[in-house]
Amino acid sequence: MNTMTHKKWHEHQGPVLGTANGFDVIDCQPHGFKHIIPVPTAEELTAAYQHDYYSAEKPLYIQRYMEDLEWWNMVYAERYETLESHLAPGRRRLLDVGSGPGLFLLHGKSRGWDVKGIEPSVQAADHSRNQGLDVTNEFLSAENASLFGLFDAVNMSEVLEHIPDPEAFLKIIHGMLSPAGLISIAVPNDFNPLQKAAVSAQPLPEWWIAPPHHINYFDHASLADLLARCGYEVVHQESTFPIELFLLMGDLYVGDDKLGRTCHGKRKLFELNMQRAGYGELKRQLYQKLAGLGLGREVVMFARKL
Repeated sequence: MNTMTHKKWHEHQGPVLGTANGFDVIDCQPHGFKHIIPVPTAEELTAAYQHDYYSAEKPLYIQRYMEDLEWWNMVYAERYETLESHLAPGRRRLLDVGSGPGLFLLHGKSRGWDVKGIEPSVQAADHSRNQGLDVTNEFLSAENASLFGLFDAVNMSEVLEHIPDPEAFLKIIHGMLSPAGLISIAVPNDFNPLQKAAVSAQPLPEWWIAPPHHINYFDHASLADLLARCGYEVVHQESTFPIELFLLMGDLYVGDDKLGRTCHGKRKLFELNMQRAGYGELKRQLYQKLAGLGLGREVVMFARKL
């Protein structure tokens, strides 16, 4: 995570879309995407992510990651296949920013990639190191970026929504990529039509507004525009399963952890069964079509350094 202070973040203009935990979410016209105000300080974020995030915010995160391992490896295989389809065979050095418990790195290592992670959470970094992975327990910043060298690909899954200044952060990563290197990004697709329909139809809060941990709120268009401003060209995009469909069918999993796991389990089973039946590529084509409609729980985007 970038720990620099950026004066331009004091320049915010746009309508307020929602409020939670003392923060407003605005559709910021100068920056081209939705974000909270005020933006948390670097010190607040450091305290939250180095020690509190996995123990307080996501105490079962690593355990559930391991429970979902077969499904995650299917997801990771698809993302590595996309990277490999856009890179020459000899270009296999990857940095995973926000590498969590290290399973994305382990999958890449099994495919012959030279992988490294950077992870601010002490618990997650320790879990990764115990698996023999090269993971640095820090925030990525302009000050330390040059120490890691150049990479053919950088992965950021569920990271950019937490970054105080995503434009500056993407420019840091731009400098860490080798010529025509790739960036892979997954972020929540928030304020999407299915979320809005669920809130309109039933007594649900706008649960996706989650400050201070979620600072930024992207969709396909705003993320693509941000990448273009930072010197990238989008080469592939898709969505993930539109899990809000369960809400519209009466499974109100918001605030119900047990039901949420049940719905997630059905989503996993759908995707794994498609893969086992030989229709994995058809499933990906479906998710690419959903991306064009602005649907799906997450935005998944691959872009090349120009």
